[in-house]
Amino acid sequence: MRRGASRVRPRPSAGRRLRGAAALVLVGVVGLSGCAGAGGEPDAAPDPGRPSDALSVIRGVPDTLAAGPGSRVTTSLQLASGGTRIAIRGEGVFDHAAGVGELLVTLPEDPGAARAAPVTEVFVPGLLYMRNRGAGVPADKWVRVEIDSLPDGNLVTGGATDPVTAAELLRGAQAAEYHGEVELDGEKARLYSGVTDIAAASRAAGDEDRRRQLAVAVGAFTVGAVPFEVYLDERGTPRRMRHEFSFAATDGGAGPVEVVSVTELYDFGTVVKVRLPDEGDIYAGAVVVDQTEAAAG
Repeated sequence: MRRGASRVRPRPSAGRRLRGAAALVLVGVVGLSGCAGAGGEPDAAPDPGRPSDALSVIRGVPDTLAAGPGSRVTTSLQLASGGTRIAIRGEGVFDHAAGVGELLVTLPEDPGAARAAPVTEVFVPGLLYMRNRGAGVPADKWVRVEIDSLPDGNLVTGGATDPVTAAELLRGAQAAEYHGEVELDGEKARLYSGVTDIAAASRAAGDEDRRRQLAVAVGAFTVGAVPFEVYLDERGTPRRMRHEFSFAATDGGAGPVEVVSVTELYDFGTVVKVRLPDEGDIYAGAVVVDQTEAAAG
């Protein structure tokens, strides 16, 4: 464990099943062109309508994202089980090349409950900092958690799938289909869908932190195959990424909890300035999160 990283201990809840799942979600936490072919002629340009080329495009999304400027980001997690749905939303900024960003995550509320302040989350490779999260943590303190200590590598645990992680998942794409040009927020985008595999994404990850993160996530979900939908702009940069996850309920209820995670990127070229908490502002004790209270914010 990195020095100063908090140990997160969830406390069992007698609360409702889906809110228990939401508490787990907040447990404190393409190819090169112009190469000569066999006949000496340049290879044809990639055809996104051809399955093999669509796969190449999708698997290259993380590198395209990392090569571009920072952006603003909005996120949403929709959790559904037994006919009940709840939503967790976030917004912020991200430096995709550095893997650094900040989100304000808004938790679902119980009817009649006082509105809680959003959770501030700061992302750096391998670590997640959170403020306003965890029972017993002073209001002016931050919790620091190692990403690979979380049960799913923080794919959904923090209440959001950050844009770099959402893109890294696409390195494991096993099938991809191009659906043509569509309109997204008044602009043209190319729409793809398919299925990615978390284990394959881990093996193909761009750096060691992402490999560890995704390796931890392999056993967290009931199904390792993750359906996705991606909208790319003319440069191949992702503008909207949608993933569907499934994990077991935490309180023994029948059937899995289905999670739809959507990450949207816009205002590319935004200057991203993220300040890490000072060492003296980091809470060093164990964090206990009551699952029902956590889901309610």
